[in-house]
Amino acid sequence: MLKGTALAPSKVMKEIAVDPFRDFQRRLNRLFGENVGFWPEGGEAMSLSTWAPACDVFENDNSVTIKAELPGVNREDVKVTIENNVLTLRGERKFEEEVKRENYHRVERSYGEFMRSFTLPNYVDTAKIKAEFKDGMLNLTLPKREEAKAKQIDVAIK
Repeated sequence: MLKGTALAPSKVMKEIAVDPFRDFQRRLNRLFGENVGFWPEGGEAMSLSTWAPACDVFENDNSVTIKAELPGVNREDVKVTIENNVLTLRGERKFEEEVKRENYHRVERSYGEFMRSFTLPNYVDTAKIKAEFKDGMLNLTLPKREEAKAKQIDVAIK
């Protein structure tokens, strides 16, 4: 028995297990005789399309908080709107043009426009929402209306 090879998957199987779309793309390329999308033959796709920032949403007794990761995005390229009780984050991470695209060996970060929408619960006071943008993090604090906050009632036992 060969040492160290019995359990090692082949390179082809590893690529398929990690990204089934890459194998699909290769089959499309062979069928049409050209590169038609996700993965250029012999290389990797450049991610210059729509993306969505990672967000955490959590709640305490007084507010709902949304934290969005926006590294490499300028504050002036971020827009927060509320319409019909839906909070929407929009913006754009621009590709750095000082280095020509053909000089890149790998582009793993996503660029372009993004949008995330969150339906707000009725108990959020939309007039008092606070936004802070610092170090690539957008922190939104959505205070609850006073009538929606939990209240403790002391019950006297007789």
